[in-house]
Amino acid sequence: MKNKIDYAEFYERVGRKNGWNFSSMNVVSEKIGWNFYEEVVRHTRSSDLLLDIGTGGGEAILSIAEEALLLVGIDLAQGMIETAQHNLQATGGHSNVRFLHMDAEKLHFPDHFFNVVSSRHSGFSVSEVFRVLAEGGIFLTQQVSEHDKFNISEAFGRGQSLGIQPGTLMERYKHELQKAGFHDIQAREYNVVEHYATPEDLMFLLTHAPIIPDFGKVDTDFEQFQQFVIENHDEKGIRTNSARFMITARK
Repeated sequence: MKNKIDYAEFYERVGRKNGWNFSSMNVVSEKIGWNFYEEVVRHTRSSDLLLDIGTGGGEAILSIAEEALLLVGIDLAQGMIETAQHNLQATGGHSNVRFLHMDAEKLHFPDHFFNVVSSRHSGFSVSEVFRVLAEGGIFLTQQVSEHDKFNISEAFGRGQSLGIQPGTLMERYKHELQKAGFHDIQAREYNVVEHYATPEDLMFLLTHAPIIPDFGKVDTDFEQFQQFVIENHDEKGIRTNSARFMITARK
C-alpha cells in the first residue's frame, strides 16, 4: 500500500508541474513498432465516443480531438486534470473534449457508452472497461514492459520492474481480458535502443517518471547517475532501451 500512496503523491506533483508532457527532452529512439495514438485513431470513427484512461495533461487526446465526436480524458491525479484543463484552454478549447478527475477502478459512466477506450501507461479495471464499452467496441492499451530501461535499473539496483520476468504483465492482461469476455485479443511488443542527448535530458526523465523509485532520495543516487552516464555514453548520447507492449481487444 505504501508504494501506491507514494506513486499517487508522485503523479500529483508531476501533474501540477507539467502534466505528462516529455516533449522538452532531447531523446532519439530506433524505429519503434507503432505510435499508440495513431493506432487509436486508426480504430476510431468520427461518430465515436472515446474514453482515455490515465490521460495525464491531456496532450494526447487534444492532438486527436478532431477524430471523434466526443473525447473524455480521466485521471486519478487532480494535478493532472488541472494541467489538462489548462492545456484545453490554451488550445482555444475543443467543445467535444472533457477532462474529469476519476478513478479508473470505478468509472462514472453508463454501460455500453463508449466505442473506443484507450489507456497508455496507466492502470485500468478490465471489468469496468468492458462495462462501459459498447458491443463491438475496442480497447487499446500500451504499457511499459518489465525490461524497459534495464541498464538503468541494474545500475541503481532498484527499478519499478526489476526482477520481474518480461512478459508477466502482458500475459496477465491478456488472461484478464479473455476472462472478462473480450475477444480478438492481439498483443505486440517492441524493444529498441534509445539515446538521451545530454545528462540533463536523462535526469529530467528520472525525476518525472517512476523508473527508479524515490530517485534522488537515496544518498548515492547522484553519484551513481554520474557513473551511469560515463559508462553508457557513446557518440549518439546516453544509451538505454525503450520496451513497450500493446494489446487490442474487442467486446
